[in-house]
Amino acid sequence: MGLFSSLFGGKSDKDNQSKQEEKNFDILKYDGIRARNMGQLCYAIRCFEQASAIRHTDAELLLMLAGSYVAAGRTDDARRVLDEQAGIHTQDARVHLLRANVCFMQEDYKSMLDAAQEALNIEAENVIALHLSAKAYRGLGDMLQAVAALTRALVLKPDYAEALLMRAEVLWDMRQPAEASADVEQLFLLSPDDEDGLLLKGRIEAAAGRSEAACLCFDKVTEVNPFNEKAYLLKGALLLETAETDKAIETYQQGIELIPDSAKLYAERGRARLAKGDKEGAAEDMKKSMELSPESGSKITGNYNNFGISTQNIPF
Repeated sequence: MGLFSSLFGGKSDKDNQSKQEEKNFDILKYDGIRARNMGQLCYAIRCFEQASAIRHTDAELLLMLAGSYVAAGRTDDARRVLDEQAGIHTQDARVHLLRANVCFMQEDYKSMLDAAQEALNIEAENVIALHLSAKAYRGLGDMLQAVAALTRALVLKPDYAEALLMRAEVLWDMRQPAEASADVEQLFLLSPDDEDGLLLKGRIEAAAGRSEAACLCFDKVTEVNPFNEKAYLLKGALLLETAETDKAIETYQQGIELIPDSAKLYAERGRARLAKGDKEGAAEDMKKSMELSPESGSKITGNYNNFGISTQNIPF
């Protein structure tokens, strides 16, 4: 039998080859997992790629490959893998959810929505898919649908802090401050020091003319996280709006001392200095801003309309 097998390529040779391929697949897959867990992304990706060449339909492997691509900043490669897998594993919600996340990174909101909806077709009560749908609707400018998706998610999971924050932000964008405030206060019951929630509350207070309360919100953010750039920018903009130029400059200075590579903080301190008549200091700040971020193309104009509290146009 051994002679005939060697002469005519019997079943045992195919079995041995198949077993060796399975062994190689397992070795590559789990070497990749170990490498990924150790932060060795390049080696992990090579292992996963070689394993996928052996078995290209293993959903777990391909999800890990796509996730490693994302971690390495290779979103186009991740999208290619996930687009293909979405057509193979049509009933695997994980594939569609990760694809939606990658589409979000690429700002492809239409494809993101399609992927999130595919996940919902599989798991109708998947709150992550609802949250991703809301992000996609928001990216597409459909705020009503975004609120509806977030509300569905919150009915299913009332303590979903990310959904509460996002609904508050969307409601604020829709010029519904009372409803936005209600969500922010609910968020604080879950996470009293939520930085984004405090920033939004500060913007709401500022729009209502409660400057002192707004500044307290921004100050609390910097107490929680002294490196939060937005808090300094928002507080400085508010102080400029209320003609407290010296305090605005001081606020920007505090931010610059902690975040010396912030082009925005230098640019805004430059605007404040120009408003005070310090043209030399303003020019120095704008030069520094341009050095840190040449693509910004910022210019000192002395115009603060972009920071109008009353029209809710504070940056961020």
